Amino acid sequence: MFRTALRNVLAHKARLLMTVLAVMLGVAFVSGTLVFTSTISDAFQTSSQKGYDNVDVAIEPKSPDDGGGAPDAVPHLDQKLLEAAGRVPGAASATGTVSGFTAIADKKGELIGDGFSTRGGNYFPGADGKDARYPMRSGAAPKGAHEFALDARTADKAGYKVGDTVRMSVDGPVREQKLTGVFTTDDGAVAAGGSLALFDTRTAQQLFATPGAFSEIDVKAAPGTSQTALKSAVDKVLPKDGAESTTGKQLADEQAKMIAASMDGMKTGLLVFAGIALFVGVFIIANTFTMLVAQRTKELALLRAVGASRRQVTRSVLIEAFVVGAVAAVTGLVAGIGIGAGMRALMSATGATVPDGPLVVSLSTVWTSLLVGIVVTVLAAWLPGRRAAKIPPVAAMNSVHATATTKSLVVRNTIGALFAGAGTAGVLVATGMDDGKTVMVGGAVLLLIGVFILTPLLSRPLIALAAPVLRAFGISGALARQNAVRNPRRTAATASALMVGLTLITGMTVIAGSVQKGIDKMATDALKADYVVSMASQTPLSPDVAKKIAGLDEVTASSPLRNSPARIGADTAYLTGVDGPDFGKLTRLDFVKGSLGDLRGDRAVVDDATAKEKGWQPGSRLPVTYEDGKKGTLTVSGVYRGNEMINGVVLDTATLTPHQKQITDRQVMVKTKDGATDAAKESLVEALGKNPAISVEDKKDVSDGIAKMFSLMLNMLYGLLAMAVIVAVLGVINTLAMSVFERSQEIGMLRAIGLDRRGIKRMVRLESLVISLFGGVLGIGLGVFFGWAAGELISGSLPTYELVLPWARIGVFLALAALVGVLAALWPARRAAKLNMLAAIKAE
Repeated sequence: MFRTALRNVLAHKARLLMTVLAVMLGVAFVSGTLVFTSTISDAFQTSSQKGYDNVDVAIEPKSPDDGGGAPDAVPHLDQKLLEAAGRVPGAASATGTVSGFTAIADKKGELIGDGFSTRGGNYFPGADGKDARYPMRSGAAPKGAHEFALDARTADKAGYKVGDTVRMSVDGPVREQKLTGVFTTDDGAVAAGGSLALFDTRTAQQLFATPGAFSEIDVKAAPGTSQTALKSAVDKVLPKDGAESTTGKQLADEQAKMIAASMDGMKTGLLVFAGIALFVGVFIIANTFTMLVAQRTKELALLRAVGASRRQVTRSVLIEAFVVGAVAAVTGLVAGIGIGAGMRALMSATGATVPDGPLVVSLSTVWTSLLVGIVVTVLAAWLPGRRAAKIPPVAAMNSVHATATTKSLVVRNTIGALFAGAGTAGVLVATGMDDGKTVMVGGAVLLLIGVFILTPLLSRPLIALAAPVLRAFGISGALARQNAVRNPRRTAATASALMVGLTLITGMTVIAGSVQKGIDKMATDALKADYVVSMASQTPLSPDVAKKIAGLDEVTASSPLRNSPARIGADTAYLTGVDGPDFGKLTRLDFVKGSLGDLRGDRAVVDDATAKEKGWQPGSRLPVTYEDGKKGTLTVSGVYRGNEMINGVVLDTATLTPHQKQITDRQVMVKTKDGATDAAKESLVEALGKNPAISVEDKKDVSDGIAKMFSLMLNMLYGLLAMAVIVAVLGVINTLAMSVFERSQEIGMLRAIGLDRRGIKRMVRLESLVISLFGGVLGIGLGVFFGWAAGELISGSLPTYELVLPWARIGVFLALAALVGVLAALWPARRAAKLNMLAAIKAE
């Protein structure tokens, strides 16, 4: 039986090729994901560990327990503690560090890097006048308030040399600093494509902290002193409840865990799409083995007649599946390694910050890929093998088993209806729940399974709808329709493979388009302001920006959005400070109770969610402990509907600002005389010094930014789901090719009675087109339903959510399904047309 199984594999190489490709693509996706995420994770971990080479013990501020005092009374690390740490037994040196966002412009005025990757810090010279962390390649260390040093990678990329004047920004206003030195570094962010600017310690403290304060103190151990021993010595000089120490190894380990955790999300997401591709592949594998077994029914019956048991027949089919799965898994693993390397190169090419490092192919990746390929193939082939083994030899030789019994169809349709009904009910119930994600996912899975089971039943009426169109193609169209419904189970399995991909693609498109419309509407409805000014990195903005904007002639109203921690009663909260007199001119808030009124003094407005949770009403008096520890009372004048842009407790900056330790703004809203015009925008950009770190956006810019984000997300999803569609195409090709083989005698008879080769080709193509469109219609219908249902959940947190049906894209998806049918039929149709009619008629 083993030799028979191997002979069957070799005898049907062409028929099994598509199955191998389907499994290989799924395995390649799995192994590529594992290789890619392992490589990126290893590169980041190696890079981050280099940053702790000079750190044996790190001292950081310790957040105080919530004792009702000032809301964020976090102690600073001062010079006194730095000196004490450097004198402890076993310490070779102690380094005080401060850091923060620093935007550096290139020679064209464009921002180098973005977000967290563009950093600034302090150059901390030791006794020899040098900082061991940053050896100078050229020039000297910065010493004055207007000097700085730049990492070599950024300097080379931007073309800067020692002596150049460089424009930069830390919190808003443009600074012009003289480049005094270019240094090399193993800093992980720099290795990943970011930038690092260094200032002298006093300047860095003024820019990123407060004078005389450090954000961290790093202690280097003397030779022969362990990190644990040094930590014990350092702990003795730490202020009580003011700071805490951690060994460098602990920091490196924590960083490694954080990187691994951050990669887990990406890995899970990619593996989900790999799973979808494999899930689609299961239909192809099961279909292929069902047809292969059906074609060998008499052969298997003869084996049974000469003594083979049912178990041996099933085992022979599973051995074939094992061989096919093993070949597909090995080739998929090799292809996946290439995919992983390609994804890494693609990230680097698109400007993503990825450190250098080797390609990582772990033993677990190899075993996972092999197991996935083999197990998926064997499981998919088990049912056809078991079904073949149960057919009595005499019945198999006479082919009386071919037609499914009425009882089996009734049982199948009943089970399908129960699953589909339960799934639909679950999805509908979930739409009315506050947190119905789990229920909705469960319902969606049940509905999808139910539709899979019912697809043979649905195929006849839905394909019958195409009859009027097919009549236009004469006898070829009529035959195509009959062939498509001749074996409903095979048609259903083929169409279901395409249905899965289009369900997900359509659902994602509906959700993304609707969310984008909702956020766009929210921005339009909530803002009267013409422009919103903020840091490109979303870091805090200097209050000088708001002052400069308010002083411009063309500005009629402006207001910063300024956050500050506080306590209201016993609870911690964040207060939002705005310019009370101008706030109403810049926003369009929907008040459910009370009104905005004159937002001055102790008056405040609160979003409806917070008011409901706390039981606040207009007139409620709120006891407040501000950031500086001083107490006051706020009176609620109105309750408004919160949104993503404005929520929480809002009050006048004149009331809030005196209590802030460090004044920064989240953004500044601006209204100009002539509205949102190119000239007004250019005037604002000019007034702010053409600062690359500052973003000036009107409502259209906000909308375009949202659209760009969703377009990028959708394109990524389309790219990932394309794998499932490709596998579905292979499934259609496979089904048609084997269907042509089965109908060789019939095709020969059609040729003999006058149907020419062109008619044969047209028949096969139309059959493929009908099957593909059947799967496309089911997939698009389910996708729209799931998109609507998910939108009902989203609307609870996004009041402006509005269902958008992207008819143009739905048309494209339907056309894509038709194209799949046309392309998939090219080879089977050509093969059918080339059959010799006499040889085909004699075929069994």
